[in-house]
Amino acid sequence: MSRPAPARNTAAAEDEVVVALDEALLADGLADARWLLHEALLGGARRIVVDLGGVASLASPALASFLWAHRACRARGGGLVLRGADRRTADMLRRTGLWRVLQVQPGPSSSRGPRRRTPGRPTEPGVRGR
Repeated sequence: MSRPAPARNTAAAEDEVVVALDEALLADGLADARWLLHEALLGGARRIVVDLGGVASLASPALASFLWAHRACRARGGGLVLRGADRRTADMLRRTGLWRVLQVQPGPSSSRGPRRRTPGRPTEPGVRGR
């Protein structure tokens, strides 16, 4: 089985690698995704951008793999960026506190305008709406 190669972002610095994940890649588990992260690190990447645009949702073992790669990137002065995380993944990052560790960028299709607030629902935990 041939493994897909991580895409190099030629517009940015040479030490940044974009890894695009999709459902087909994750269908058999995380081995292929881990391999792509590992190849990016072996190639000398300081910053890895994981594009989640093609993934419906992620399980917590995927976040553990991202954290492993982030630690390796931090040792080189870089980090791991999640691009285009869906709402479930963003909620999981908030619940686990990883939103403080991993950088999260909106995907290209997330420019839907401002989110509407439901009347009577608090905007922040512990704050009542008026």
